Amino acid sequence: MKTFDYLITDELGIHARPAGLLCKLAKSLDSKITIEKGEKNADASRVIALMGLGVKNGDKIHITVEDGNEENSAKILEDFFKENL
Repeated sequence: MKTFDYLITDELGIHARPAGLLCKLAKSLDSKITIEKGEKNADASRVIALMGLGVKNGDKIHITVEDGNEENSAKILEDFFKENL
């Protein structure tokens, strides 16, 4: 299991467009991706669940990558967050 934290810098947080992109990316990876904000968590392959977290600009999220090629999946996700959120 790999984990990392990320501070959201997008002014709108995780809204529809980046949630859809993140969902598509999560589905393409061979790992299970979970996003946590506070006490809530969501499967990254479910758009509505991601948006339900209510992640805003300045929020810190915790990402957990399990199974499959965790190292590669975590690196791809880190790059995605830096480029999109």
